[in-house]
Amino acid sequence: MTDTKLNHIAGEWVAGGSEIENRNPSDLTDLVGLFTQATPDQLDTALDAARSAQAEWAAYGLERKQAILMAIGTEMMARAEELGTLLSREEGKPLAEGKGEVYRAGQFFTYYAHEVLRQLGENADSVRPGIEVDVRREPVGTVAVISPWNFPTATASWKIAPALAYGNAVIWKPANLTPASAHALTEIITRQDIPKGLFQLVMGAGRDVGQRLVKSPKVDAISFTGSVPVGKGIAMAAIGNLTRVQMEMGSKNALAVMDDADLDLAVTLALGGAFGGTGQKCTASSRLIVHAAVHDAFVEKLVAGAQAMKVGHALAEGTQIGPVVSEQQLSENLAYVELGKSEGAELACGGARLTLETDGYFMSPGVFVNTTNQMRINREEMFAPLAAVIKVGSYDEALATVNDTNFGLTSGIVTKSLSRATHFRRNARTGVVTVNLPTAGTDYHVPFGGRGDSSYGPREQGIHAREFYTTVKTAYIASGLPE
Repeated sequence: MTDTKLNHIAGEWVAGGSEIENRNPSDLTDLVGLFTQATPDQLDTALDAARSAQAEWAAYGLERKQAILMAIGTEMMARAEELGTLLSREEGKPLAEGKGEVYRAGQFFTYYAHEVLRQLGENADSVRPGIEVDVRREPVGTVAVISPWNFPTATASWKIAPALAYGNAVIWKPANLTPASAHALTEIITRQDIPKGLFQLVMGAGRDVGQRLVKSPKVDAISFTGSVPVGKGIAMAAIGNLTRVQMEMGSKNALAVMDDADLDLAVTLALGGAFGGTGQKCTASSRLIVHAAVHDAFVEKLVAGAQAMKVGHALAEGTQIGPVVSEQQLSENLAYVELGKSEGAELACGGARLTLETDGYFMSPGVFVNTTNQMRINREEMFAPLAAVIKVGSYDEALATVNDTNFGLTSGIVTKSLSRATHFRRNARTGVVTVNLPTAGTDYHVPFGGRGDSSYGPREQGIHAREFYTTVKTAYIASGLPE
């Protein structure tokens, strides 16, 4: 008998109105667990509890808060193998990636533990005599965190950690595809010395719990990562209450390979960027823009590399590509394969469902060639282990193609030319640019975010997170003359 994992509301573990199954996409016979679904009334309880808990938390001493965030991060890093295994089991990414994600998530907490002590204000003299000015940051209040399934622990952590560090309460609605990782992180956080209701887990469907959460006037800020349509819906709901929003949404990232590139490096970057995490990354290199002078040689090496990648059970030794996360995602991926063919693209390899020893959602990495940037497979985010090669005749054409998109999250160039690298870095219209590196993979102490349909609102990560999780107060003080 499998026990149902519960939500954490107002300091207590509570059952909801229904429950869902969570199965391993590498082996559908493996039931990861049963997870409760919150009711609307429970969400209302959570919102009320958050408000009072936040006021108590804001009054905690700095070192007390720092110790709590350090304890969370340290435990996550110490348990990276255990929690990473759970993550890979429910989400499908290879075990090494699962463990790495949990460890990195722990680093977010330890980084923001130190930021607790770096919250310095400003002071100035007023333009009026005898008056001093004090400028400081204060918590925004209650933050709703809505996180995706593709990085269920890391993405949530880079939102939760700064929210807590800057004095806010958090209500977390994780993706229903990865509730086990959410529950495990909640257990760690709620064991700490924090007020009841400061951090709450409300698992449930977006159309039910999520909609009610983002429409609530009791929420002061919403941090969301997910699709563009859902993000736009959240923005429309939030504007009614003038709730601040921070959203990371879609992408269509490009890696430009120039005629002077180290081809072996370029292929390695393309394979990792396009197919790492089964292509289920917002930073995935789904468009490979290749100079005509090296196009054929690049494609030959890329196809050979893709065909050599091992697809398998996420926990199996040597697996480089795990399953996609769900049956629905697999169906959407295969539909994009057929779409690409119908648009005139040539499928050079892969792009098919695989039958392996276990019953799972396995798919071979696919490479499209002879594509144009106007094809839908190069305009829409596929979130699949699929990449399309676009041939260009010059650096200028490559840059123009990189920028010809509604998105603007990451882009990269592979070149030995300092002038090209510098020009690309300054003129690529993306929030993140890489040179001789994959488009996927970012650091936690610097800002992350994009342009266009990729992002909306202040940047995430690093000290830039404070722009979203705090509000500025300016105080004027007239002390008078001493007697």
